[in-house]
Amino acid sequence: MPLVSLEETITIALSVKDRHASAKWYEDMLGFETLYHADEAGWSEIQTRTKGVTIGFGEQTEPMPGNCVPVFGIKDLDSARQSLEQAEVKFDGETEVIEGMVKTATFYDPDGNALMLAEDLT
Repeated sequence: MPLVSLEETITIALSVKDRHASAKWYEDMLGFETLYHADEAGWSEIQTRTKGVTIGFGEQTEPMPGNCVPVFGIKDLDSARQSLEQAEVKFDGETEVIEGMVKTATFYDPDGNALMLAEDLT
């Protein structure tokens, strides 16, 4: 039995220069649908054609292609983080909270690949 119980969602986080332009490109080229633009958080999200899979765009002055971070949805991030930390999983700093939106925590697999847990606060 796994230490944490993930939801049936995954968000693929990509860094981009212009979230609005990127969302439009994905709409026009691949038929994806823009879910929202959270300008105050520098984040946009689109729905892919695969159920439960979204792409999130984090705006960066100089995006770094190839730095994809899978973001797994979870109901109780704090409990999951505690369980993973007890198993000596390394986290990148504190849990981040955007009130009324999301709570996130980045952690690493044994090879140093970044992964993220996200609890929906909406």
